[in-house]
Amino acid sequence: MSGTCQSPTDLQLAPAFVRLAPVEAQAFLALDHAVKREGGHLEPRVRELISLAVALTTQCGYCLDVHTRAARRLGVTREELAEVVLVAATVRAGASVGHGLLALRLFEDDELRSSDGNSKN
Repeated sequence: MSGTCQSPTDLQLAPAFVRLAPVEAQAFLALDHAVKREGGHLEPRVRELISLAVALTTQCGYCLDVHTRAARRLGVTREELAEVVLVAATVRAGASVGHGLLALRLFEDDELRSSDGNSKN
């Protein structure tokens, strides 16, 4: 494989990356720590299930690695993981349908403009 694929060793570059944009990186890390805090309305286990679902939909390999391990340590079962995968897949598929409806409306809007003689084509 070429050097373009994600690798767990890439995370070793994080300290150097933080030094390249310290203000922004520290703000990001502060947000990350805030949402992982204990004592919020969501239990840590629920936060990890949400994190897993988001990692699946954004297809972030690093996030999947971190949050799958954390979820397992918090007692998430294989069955729950499977359900999260399918919920995330359904939401992502639903978004495609939603965008399909938008595309249909844009198509129809363009068709109406064309029939009015207002099309630039």
